[in-house]
Amino acid sequence: MSLTWDPDRYLTYADERGRPFLDLVGRVAADDPHVVVDLGCGPGNLTSLLADRWPAAAITGVDSSDAMIRAASDSSASERVSFHRADLRDWLAVAEPGGVDVLVSNATLQWLPEHLDLMGALVGAVRPGGWLAFQVPGNHDEPSHTLRAELAAEPPYAAHTAGVAAPHAHRAEAYLRALQALDCEVDAWETTYLHVLHGEDPVFTWVSGTGARPTLQALPAELRGRFEDEFKARLRAAYPDEGHGVVLPFRRIFVVARTPA
Repeated sequence: MSLTWDPDRYLTYADERGRPFLDLVGRVAADDPHVVVDLGCGPGNLTSLLADRWPAAAITGVDSSDAMIRAASDSSASERVSFHRADLRDWLAVAEPGGVDVLVSNATLQWLPEHLDLMGALVGAVRPGGWLAFQVPGNHDEPSHTLRAELAAEPPYAAHTAGVAAPHAHRAEAYLRALQALDCEVDAWETTYLHVLHGEDPVFTWVSGTGARPTLQALPAELRGRFEDEFKARLRAAYPDEGHGVVLPFRRIFVVARTPA
């Protein structure tokens, strides 16, 4: 089964998901870029903020999901923002060397197992003295991820979920060293947000729009409901609501690099 994304489910916690993007872009000290690209733009709600940050720039959002690109295009209100469907690796393969002033990737690289090997191509797409900025999740040891993996490995689910896509990221230092080796000036850091979520099974709602979605889609309909019920029960035990909402630790890894002039 091919993976599809649900823009509406993804945007359920749009404000919480958007905070790392704002913190990331806030550290990009580009004064007057002309070409800004958002790789893995999703539904485009954050890409549009780049037009506000750099009012003279042409902004392009790129995503591999048809559904996300449709949602982004439908919601875009700026003539300076355009959206195109493409796999990140395919985009890099045809990108003009040095053709981008600011290249942003928000919560996307973790879906590409080999993404550390793409640092050279990402830097190569940015003009000398330009900016590369990305953030990836660093919470793969949290119950929101480990409980899904444990349950998916149990019968009868394992027969359907073996080899399913799962997000993975490296330590911040690994990105810093890889980009330093390319002569970039690098600022790398980590932040753990403590999101307070409300509603019925809010952690399931959160992960079902992102990290758990490939697993859920891999299951046949007759098993998916059973899996979801058990997953929700385990998440409720791991993330109890003590009367003020559920606290979800959300650790992120940030990297901002300036390419050699």
